[in-house]
This record gives sequence, structure tokens and C-alpha cells, in this order.
Amino acid sequence: MDVDRLLPTPEAADLIALTREIADKELSPRVDEHEAAETYPEGLFATLGEAGLLGLAYPEEFGGGGQPYEVYLQVLEELAARWAAVAVATSVHTLACHPLHSFGTPEQKERWLPAMLEGELVGGYSLSEPQAGSDAAALSCKAERTEAGDAYRITGNKAWITHGGKAGFYALFARTAPGGHGISCFLAPGAVDGLSFGKPERKMGLQAVPTTSAHWDGALIDADRRIGEEGQGLQIAFSALDCGRLGIAACATGLAQAALDAAVEYANERTTFGRKIVDHQGLGFLLADMAAAVDSARATYLDAARRRDLGRPFSRQASAAKLVATDAAMKVTTDAVQVLGGYGYTRDFPVERYMREAKIMQIFEGTNQIQRLVISRSLAR
Repeated sequence: MDVDRLLPTPEAADLIALTREIADKELSPRVDEHEAAETYPEGLFATLGEAGLLGLAYPEEFGGGGQPYEVYLQVLEELAARWAAVAVATSVHTLACHPLHSFGTPEQKERWLPAMLEGELVGGYSLSEPQAGSDAAALSCKAERTEAGDAYRITGNKAWITHGGKAGFYALFARTAPGGHGISCFLAPGAVDGLSFGKPERKMGLQAVPTTSAHWDGALIDADRRIGEEGQGLQIAFSALDCGRLGIAACATGLAQAALDAAVEYANERTTFGRKIVDHQGLGFLLADMAAAVDSARATYLDAARRRDLGRPFSRQASAAKLVATDAAMKVTTDAVQVLGGYGYTRDFPVERYMREAKIMQIFEGTNQIQRLVISRSLAR
């Protein structure tokens, strides 16, 4: 993958070059082994943190990279083109840092944010529950103040946590009062008495980074780890999800680009009837549609990111980017399998994995049906 990127500064171009170097050295040689064996790449996220790739979208004063979102997302796309699971986990980490950065007190940010942005602590996002996915207001996991008032007792179950059991902290959302305005946000430590995790889910793809449930059995979290006010949790969660949807859009675009590259390489090497198969119009047009879909996905997420960088509303555009990019990834990866024919259906070539990985991107960070709901509501007068 060597996308000709339109970057805003020479510094951004250097960052993309560094990302490609790290991704080619640290990700590409390891992805097949870890995905096939479903083993976690120990030490890899520390390497990304040391390179400054885990805090790019946050201010330098707290250890972040101070980069515009349009640059951060293009870095994420480069990672996803080599290893989708690692890119998704990086996006989730960035999402998990959002509550503290945007709603934390100065004292909270000074205490915890540097370790998070520098990659010393890798984060998970704990919003969903077994009975509450798209309907976040239906959360039942409870956070009850102790009699002394200096801690919250957490009781309940959470689900679908990327990096579950491996993360150093979780952005946890739990109920402190009845109703939709009764949910609060906490910066939960990665290990505490009364917190345990289920077995990793047996997923179709993204198998090297675990997705688990979490079981809170009266675990105590210090009251100073509550982010924002009591009852502000859904506001915090939804503001973070707009950014998270852009992250998934970038991951989906990188995955689609990788599938396109594999299909183009194969089509230029394989011959039938004395011609390269890329020269057959039917297949050439298929590749053209794939390339157009990837370009469109990239343009859509960059438009939303630039709106965010300018301080303009971008919620609708974030949903559109997530919808367009993930649907494109599903189509492009499926078509890549078709281009490779029978070989595409085997694990000897990566396109079958790309196709499996693309499917989940239409589901998490809000299903694509939810994205259509968000977009349609924005059009209602």
C-alpha cells in the first residue's frame, strides 16, 4: 500500500512515512501468525506507544501528538491496511481517552492522561451490555455510592469490550440513578478486586485482540475516578462515539485498500487466454469499481474529520463516513475474493481474512442501521 496522500504539513507527511515503516516492520510480519493462532501480540502496543502513535489526536501538553484528526485517521488507515485488529484496538484506545480529555477536571487529566496518551496504559471502552447494545439508555450495570461517599460500588455485566482483560484502563459507563439521565462515566482501572472477564469471544475475524465480557461483583472505584457529573454519562458516550465512528471508517478504508492492492497485484500476474486477467474488461471494470469505492470511502471520512478539525458540527458526517466506508469495505473485500477465484477462498491468500474482518465493521460503533437512523433524523425538519 502506497496511497498518494494529500497531507496538510511536511510534519504530517513524515508521520505517515514513520507509520508505514513501523507497520511494515512490526505488523506485516506478525499478522498471519497471530490471527491464525488467535494469540495476543504482547508488547506491540507498547511499541506503538513509544513511537507516539497512540495519542496522536490529543494535545502535546499531556503527551499526545497534537495532530489534526484528518492526520490521525490516515495513520489509522495505514495500520489497518497491515493489521485490522491492531488498528481497531488503536481506535478504541483513542475513543477510551476521549471522556477524560474532554470532560475530566484539570487535576484528573494531569494525573492520568499522560500515561494513557504515551501508551503506558492501553484503554478499552465499556459501554455495551448483553441486553443493551444500540440502546445505550437501557444499561443496567450499577454504580452505587458507598456510605462514606469516597467510592462507587460497581455491580453488573458489560459486553463486547475490545482489549478486555488486557487493557490498563476502561472508560466505563454505569447507572447511578433511574432513567436515561441516570448514567455516569468512570475511568476504571484495568485490574481491581471484584472485576473479572469472560473468555474471549469466538469471533469471525480480528482474532488477535480479545473481545470479552466483564463481570463487576461489587468492585470499588474511587469517587475521584468519575468523569463529569453524575448523569452525564450518555452525553459523554455519544460525543465519544462520533469520533469512534470516524476511527472505524478509517480502519475500514485501510482494510479495503489492502484488499484492492491484493486483487490488483493478482490480476496483473495471473493470465488467461494469453492475457493478464486485468486486461479482460469484465474484471478490469470490477477493479475500477473497487478503486472508486475505496477513494469514496477515504474522501468521506476525511470530509468529516476536517469538519471536526475546524470545530464545525460533524455528527451526521461521522455517521455517513462510518456507513459508506464499512459498506465499501464489505463490498471490496468480497470482490477481492472473487478476483482471486478459488485461491481467494483459501487461507493461503489474505483476502479471505479481509472479507471476514470487514463484516464486523458494519456492526460495531453503532450498526449501519443506526447510522442511517442518525442521518435520517438530521434531515427531518
